[in-house]
Amino acid sequence: MNPDRLPDPIAGLLGRLVDASAGERLLVSVAALVTAILLGGVVTLVAGVFAECATPIVGPFCYNPLAVYRYLFLAPLFDSFVLQETLKNSALLLFTGLAVAVSFRAGLFNIGTQGQLVLGALAAALVAVWVGPAAPSGPVGGALIAVVAMVAGAVVGGLYAAIPGALKAYADANEVITTIMLNFVASDVAFFLVSAYFQKPGSGSVETRDVPAAARFGPEIALVMAIALTLLITYLLWGTAFGYDLRTAGIQPDAADYAGVDAERMVVTSMTLSGMIGGLGGAVWVLMSVGRWVNGVPSLGFDGITVSVLASNNPLGVLFAGPLFGTMQAGSLSIDFQLGVPRQLVGVIRGLVILLVAMPEFFRTLGVRWGMGGGR
Repeated sequence: MNPDRLPDPIAGLLGRLVDASAGERLLVSVAALVTAILLGGVVTLVAGVFAECATPIVGPFCYNPLAVYRYLFLAPLFDSFVLQETLKNSALLLFTGLAVAVSFRAGLFNIGTQGQLVLGALAAALVAVWVGPAAPSGPVGGALIAVVAMVAGAVVGGLYAAIPGALKAYADANEVITTIMLNFVASDVAFFLVSAYFQKPGSGSVETRDVPAAARFGPEIALVMAIALTLLITYLLWGTAFGYDLRTAGIQPDAADYAGVDAERMVVTSMTLSGMIGGLGGAVWVLMSVGRWVNGVPSLGFDGITVSVLASNNPLGVLFAGPLFGTMQAGSLSIDFQLGVPRQLVGVIRGLVILLVAMPEFFRTLGVRWGMGGGR
């Protein structure tokens, strides 16, 4: 679409979003969140009219929006199980959201974080099982196994992401298409390898052997690692020459080329870095959540896209978007059981929150790409 053909009010709105300060963008996000909560409350009330319940809360309404939001956002404060799930979800979403944000900063759309996570998780599980017998016993040995397994997951995830990066850099292949396709390849390859060569003896599921118990860690440790990595990546992007080249190549590729940046190498490097973070997230999933690789890896990579968009593709923003999304995921687990509200309705409410909070940044991104703002 030609931005010059946009109606003046729409063009002006896009330009205003592009020129908005950080404080103004924060206010817009808060306003969008409040609007989403109010709209979700109306949807909850209307849905309650058509539901059957023994004791309606008020008149014909069966569902209480305040109770729904209490469980959706505040359940970790009074439910220990939900708290643990929130910590797990938040840690994993920090990894995947950060992986997507890094690629966006380089002007790339890494939709393949899920595949990189799947293979990174498998590599971590296999390496942990292989290294386990040779490692010393006790906490030191467990830490050694965990470190080696996470390195293996990061390396495999990075190498897998380098494939679409190279195709983009040297064959001009659309990275959205290639990364989506490679998600399916990763899942099928992992399934075949485990079922044919690494199947856990006696198990009826497609899964590897359990990793050594000493190598496993809790969500608190995973969350600390995710926060530390986020701060490290933030420094890398804004405090180093490499980060400057990466961001410049993503925003102004012609200027980066004029400055002597190797555009092709930067594309491959950026995708590799993004994939390494995604693969590391897969390793953490194995060592923290399940203790082995098992078929049916959760869609953490796709959730990471949502987290990155909510964070305006900013690594520091991921620190807030990841826990927010993780809290909603964990809180929705108990709403059906505690309040009798269908999980499908909870999914609609979560979707409204995500959609309305993400839309201003989506339109701002369009404005940036179309060269809006700057007094236009």
